[in-house]
Amino acid sequence: MQFFIPMKIPTVTHQEKQVHIVRGKPVFYEPTELKQARANLTDYLAKYRPEHPLKGPCELVVKFCFPLVPGKHDGQPKTTKPDCDNLVKLLQDVMNSLDFYEDDRFIVSLVAQKFWAEIPGLFISLESIEARP
Repeated sequence: MQFFIPMKIPTVTHQEKQVHIVRGKPVFYEPTELKQARANLTDYLAKYRPEHPLKGPCELVVKFCFPLVPGKHDGQPKTTKPDCDNLVKLLQDVMNSLDFYEDDRFIVSLVAQKFWAEIPGLFISLESIEARP
């Protein structure tokens, strides 16, 4: 399966979880901005949710397309924050919660890229490794 969602890519990442101490023990929580990013991503991805989760090993290809800023051109790699790996973690968690695949441990091949783009959005390709010839 593959699809493109025109959207503004959330710049808040999974790494921005917060911690406070309760009775001497750390308790992690998501700040409001991260909760909202998760909810927005869930809403966008829910439209593409498969009828059944992909089973077994799979490959996930993700292209984060950020809106152009002065001095950048369409397709130019984005080398500023947020980092690809931090963007992917939130995305994988949301896809996992929507049952795109059995579990994100089955993603055995991952390609994540970020670009400046005339049309901002998120490109996703998810494919079973076993389905390849």
